[in-house]
Amino acid sequence: MAGVFEIYVKSRFSAAHALAGYAGDCARVHGHNWDVEVSVRCRELDGTGMGMDFSDIRAAVDRVAGSLDHRMLNELEPFQRDNPTSENVARHLFRELSAAINAQGIRVSRVKVSETPDAGAAYWEE
Repeated sequence: MAGVFEIYVKSRFSAAHALAGYAGDCARVHGHNWDVEVSVRCRELDGTGMGMDFSDIRAAVDRVAGSLDHRMLNELEPFQRDNPTSENVARHLFRELSAAINAQGIRVSRVKVSETPDAGAAYWEE
């Protein structure tokens, strides 16, 4: 069986949102310090023994998550159609990061976001 490496970086951003159609407190504008964990898979290592340099992953994560930082998520184009739930934020980050990172033998495998230390969502594609 062929081995797979999965490497990850963690980041965070702060943003506000409100959930349309939700019958609860989260229907009102509120904010979170969102934690983000991005996992990248590869089967091969380069000459230094790395699948992908952490700093390259972090730069992409900081760029993509930075576009959400200190923003009202509902006002951003990706969340005009979809409520900015943890699930939809994770999917958005996954797709944007896949476009930025994916290359021959390297794929974003999963993006996890947490609104609080105890609650969040992950997104990946099979």
